[in-house]
Amino acid sequence: MADSSAQPIAKYRSDYQAPSYTIENVALDFDLEPTATTVRAVSTVQRLDPQVGDLVLDGEKLELLSLKVNQQEHQHYQLSEGQLSISDLPERFELEIVTQINPQANKAFEGLYQSGAAFCTQCEAEGFRRITYFLDRPDVLATYSTKITADKAAYPYLLSNGNKVAQGELDNGKHWVSWQDPFPKPSYLFALVAGDFDLLQDSFTSRSGREIALELFVDKGNLERSEHAMASLKAAMKWDEQRFNLEYDLDIYMIVAVDFFNMGAMENKGLNIFNSKYVLANKQSATDSDFLGIEAVIGHEYFHNWTGNRITCRDWFQLSLKEGLTVFRDQEFSSDLGSRAVNRIKNVRLLRSHQFAEDAGPMAHPIRPDKVIEMNNFYTLTVYEKGAEVIRMLHTLLGEQAFQAGMQTYVERHDGQAATCDDFVNAMQDASGKDLSLFKRWYSQSGTPVVSVQTQFDAAKQQFSLTLSQSTPATADQPEKLPLHIPVSIELLASNGASIPLQAGGKPVSEVLELTQAQQSWVFDAVAEEPCVVLLQEFSAPVKLDYSYSSEQLLLMINHASNTFARWDSMQKLIAGWMQQAVAKVQQQQALELEPAIIATFEQLLQDQAIDRGLLAELLTISSENEIADNFQEVDIDAIAKARDFFIEALALALAEPFAQLEQRCAEADQQSLAHSDIAWRSLRAACLQFVGFSQPQRVAAAYFESSLMTDKLAAMAAANTAAIEQRNSMFKDYEQQWQHDGLVMDKWFALEASFSGGDALARVKALTEHPSFSMENPNRIRSLIGSFANNNARHFHAKDGAGYCYLAEILTLLNKQNPQVASRLITPLIQTVKLDKQRKAMIIEQLEGLAALDELSKDLYEKVSNGLQQLKG
Repeated sequence: MADSSAQPIAKYRSDYQAPSYTIENVALDFDLEPTATTVRAVSTVQRLDPQVGDLVLDGEKLELLSLKVNQQEHQHYQLSEGQLSISDLPERFELEIVTQINPQANKAFEGLYQSGAAFCTQCEAEGFRRITYFLDRPDVLATYSTKITADKAAYPYLLSNGNKVAQGELDNGKHWVSWQDPFPKPSYLFALVAGDFDLLQDSFTSRSGREIALELFVDKGNLERSEHAMASLKAAMKWDEQRFNLEYDLDIYMIVAVDFFNMGAMENKGLNIFNSKYVLANKQSATDSDFLGIEAVIGHEYFHNWTGNRITCRDWFQLSLKEGLTVFRDQEFSSDLGSRAVNRIKNVRLLRSHQFAEDAGPMAHPIRPDKVIEMNNFYTLTVYEKGAEVIRMLHTLLGEQAFQAGMQTYVERHDGQAATCDDFVNAMQDASGKDLSLFKRWYSQSGTPVVSVQTQFDAAKQQFSLTLSQSTPATADQPEKLPLHIPVSIELLASNGASIPLQAGGKPVSEVLELTQAQQSWVFDAVAEEPCVVLLQEFSAPVKLDYSYSSEQLLLMINHASNTFARWDSMQKLIAGWMQQAVAKVQQQQALELEPAIIATFEQLLQDQAIDRGLLAELLTISSENEIADNFQEVDIDAIAKARDFFIEALALALAEPFAQLEQRCAEADQQSLAHSDIAWRSLRAACLQFVGFSQPQRVAAAYFESSLMTDKLAAMAAANTAAIEQRNSMFKDYEQQWQHDGLVMDKWFALEASFSGGDALARVKALTEHPSFSMENPNRIRSLIGSFANNNARHFHAKDGAGYCYLAEILTLLNKQNPQVASRLITPLIQTVKLDKQRKAMIIEQLEGLAALDELSKDLYEKVSNGLQQLKG
């Protein structure tokens, strides 16, 4: 590194110490000015540890104007990098600190900053220290009152947590509003917004009869794009009462949509701040995926009110306590309102294509990490998505009734507290009576377990034996692994597709087998013929299977498995088997061909009138290059791309007429509503268009130009990308001319341009950074263009000349100073490359070493760069 003495220091979960002081309440007074905002914070502080003298507060990018103890100027303090240490303090006292900050200059979007013309905050994980000096840690819970003063014309809405208690006007054109939040919360849940917005108002009557005001604030002119978000909020409030018995607690619930935001959304108590991407939508500007994403994220942040706010994390190592649990809750919300099968498939796709890679990469960590340098780096798919899978396994093992009893125990025990992951599992264990001590290893062990399978059939005894073995490969952070508690849901299928009842010793047994040892066996009775065993129904555990199915077995499961996820998964295995053979043929310069059995399977699906349309759309969606790469020990980027391209085009041409007929039927059946039945028709049409473009490109162009729905337009544009049709340019030009004034809608265009494999993709991406709709200061634009190129255009990002790596390193160097949090998320495809060939690894090492040598490398990038180099060189 440029200066080894200045290397960031890691923090360890094992070093946790309870706070020596606590803050019981804080009164904040903001005088908002774009370049010189004054913050007065008056706190009641109590010493908890009599052996500790100094009060050490966190603070960054602050100018200290004054400090008082019990209303008297206090000189006994010392300022150092990131800290304010105050000495000579009584046991209990009032602390007043006045600071000044520059929101306009804050391009990191942490703390208080300007988003366009509005003021906005983002305090999770450690942003509150950019507002005032404070005990900025999640286990210090205080009640907050907030007074905001600002120019009334520029900022007519002044918002903060809790309930509005007072307001007034001043002679100098300013006005003020006071807010009070009666529920103790950590500093990361503080929020403030000031600006001029359009406001959508509604209300919700809780089950206890309380009338709750609902307010949704959006940028001027976007009011008609906010109604779906409001409907989603009301649906989430109702669902949480019905499914989890949890009711909202304040008199008002507010959501503000802002354009400049590092994350998707933030669950601040009573005042959620959202990235506009997850609020604004109408059928002309947003796709069905956008509508469903808004519903899920609105639900997620609302569900945090109990699983995150009322009960928060003791320390940041426990992040999955709130995030894994709340992701599980939002997944269940989406599944209860929509298609459970389709939602499960989409969740597993994300896990396999990205989280499994994270497990195998240099930043591998358990869902409860043991070591951290920069906490922002652990807002990961492992903590969120794998964390949700761990909660789902608990639900699978306990069942809905016992799981809900555990939730009730958890809430009753820990409401108003900062809790741990162990507290949650203990509540589940105590409420259900089930021993979960071994299950806790999921919280402390990283990596993706592999479950190996052996079967044996005894025809004379009519017994089928199933032996499961588990192992977890060594990861960058943990060389040694222990057995886990893995629920494996199974079904036995007869040759005619009938389900064989599971029994042992003459008694029925559960379909969920509990694998708790390195190897275990089960024997099933009354099995008249050798069955086909369906494994991991509903993806009952986040593991990989080591078991070779025959093509005949996969076809049997595709057609007859009871579980819809298992049917889809069998299709993925069938295609993956072909892909592995095809990649080998490409490497040996042999010709590729598509087996008649695969063509026949797809043809049968296309003609199946009874199959769920949403499920069929997923069955017809060919795995991404990232998903395919996960099946290889060493990844050949170019060979995978050629094999996948061939598969899609060959299938498209072999079944040109059935694909075209089904696409036409979808177009005619769609009523263009947001009903899930119509969403399914459109998703199926989109899947068909991916193939139709190879034989009837005019149908793809027609799907774009003849529809007013953004879903259809984007589906056609994606199909134009896949088949590289002649009409692609006119479609993309039309979209650009229509939407170039709207950055949020243009994000879709940027993403498709960046992921298109035709032409010189890197030159196209570089040119688009100069596009009038693009801004290097907006995280959404960066993710849509540069993130899409690096993540979704593997053949060009990983080009053999290394130009893709060099370009991303240049962008990361720029963002390192401007917005380290975005840089840290953008670097992922540069470090999750352990399976690449030596030549590419050498070029990546060169770029990482260049980043490591930067004079002021942020903590966010330092951690990932150093870990990436360590794994690549190791």
